[in-house]
Formats: sequence, C-alpha cells, structure tokens
Amino acid sequence: MPAGDDVTSSAANDFAAGGQRGAFAFATTHWSIVLEAQGESPVAQEALEKLCRIYWRPIHSFLRRQGLAQEEAEDLTQGFFALLLERRDLSAVRREKGRLRSYLLTALKHFLSDERRRAMAIKRGKGQRLIPLEEVLTDEWMDMEPADPLTAERIYERRWASTVLERVLNLLQDEYAATRNAALFDSLTQLLADEPGAPPRADIAAQFGMTENAVTQAFHRFRKRYQSLLREEIAHTVATPGDIEDELRHLIAVVRA
Repeated sequence: MPAGDDVTSSAANDFAAGGQRGAFAFATTHWSIVLEAQGESPVAQEALEKLCRIYWRPIHSFLRRQGLAQEEAEDLTQGFFALLLERRDLSAVRREKGRLRSYLLTALKHFLSDERRRAMAIKRGKGQRLIPLEEVLTDEWMDMEPADPLTAERIYERRWASTVLERVLNLLQDEYAATRNAALFDSLTQLLADEPGAPPRADIAAQFGMTENAVTQAFHRFRKRYQSLLREEIAHTVATPGDIEDELRHLIAVVRA
C-alpha cells in the first residue's frame, strides 16, 4: 500500500477519472453548525474544536514554510487555535465564501501579521495542548517543509487536500475493519492508482478465495463508498451544498498540480 501523499494522490485521481455526480444529501454539518450559531452554543463550540483537531496540519505546514523552527511552529499553531476557539471571530467567513479552508488561511495570515495576536501564542491554549501535535513526525516535517520549493500558500493547499483524502481513507478503512475486511481494504486501495504496479485482480481473487468478477464488484463498491465519504467530508468544510462540487474540483486540481 503506497504511503502518505501517494495514497491520497491516487485516490483523488481515481475519483476524478471514475467519479460520478450522484445526488448528495447535504445535512447540517460541523462547519454549518459553527456558522449558524456563530460559535455561541456548546454544540457549535464542540464542532469547531473537532474541525480544528482535524485540520491543524495545513496550519502547521504553512508556518514551517515561513521558516519557523519546529518548536516555534508548534507553539504558534497552538496559539492560533487557542485564539480562534476563544474569540470565535468569524467576521471573515462571508468574504471567504463560507469555506473553512479559505477562512483558516486568511485568519492565520492576520494572526501572524498582528503582534498582539502573536503574543497570544504565549498562552499556548492556557497550558492545554488543544491540537494533537505529538502526532507530527518531526524528522519528516523538518526534512520536507523548509526545503520544499512551493510557496507557503501552495503547501497549505496541498496539505489541506492530503488531510481531507487521508481522513476519507481512514474512515473507509475503519468501516472495512469493523466487518473484518481490513486485508481486503489494503488490496483494494492498491487498485485506486490503476497503474502497472498495482496487483493483478487475479492475485487478489486467489488471496481471498474470490473470483475476478467478485473482486471487480468489490472494488466498484469500495470506490463508490469512497466517493460518498469524500463528498461528506468536504461538506463538513463548506457552508452550502453548492460549494461541494467547487471544493472537490479545487482539491483534485491541487493534488494533480
């Protein structure tokens, strides 16, 4: 199974090649809850905290590309989210078309340019580690981010896309694990790339005691469920159903670039 961005890139390209624009039921999502309540209710606060915990990696990537040391970037990431959760200043949301991706980047730039807000990083969440930065693989991030020729904005976009796609694959993996099909998930994931290195379906069929046709049908269900989960995940980061397709196109463009 390919690692890191290889997995997510393959998944996005597969979606672009074989995705279908089926109807998607836009339920009340995490971001829409935050926007509707403007962060004043416990439910909205919980939703915003969840979004922050999921999408901290693009923030950290942006800060590292600014030339900040690992420890300083971690502190500023914590300070940024501490301030965001404390003030819940969503005045820029309308200007950013109600998209979490754009809103967070704009808010981060304001945070960095304002010395008063920078000072808030000292609070570091009032002594609490709000975001699970211990998950960062220090060596990987220190080697990749500062040397990357891309701009901070493009790194942010790329990491955002990677975070979305990785989360979707993890959700799908959990579903397969719950039905004791974790090994089948690993094999089907390798088919997403549709490249010469992918295992022959005949080999997968032999491994699991299936026919090749059964593997094809299993992969069709796998890809369809992946596409559905991807739309659901994107829906959590936009304010209206009409933004889902635009955000999906943007994500695919970022991965392909």
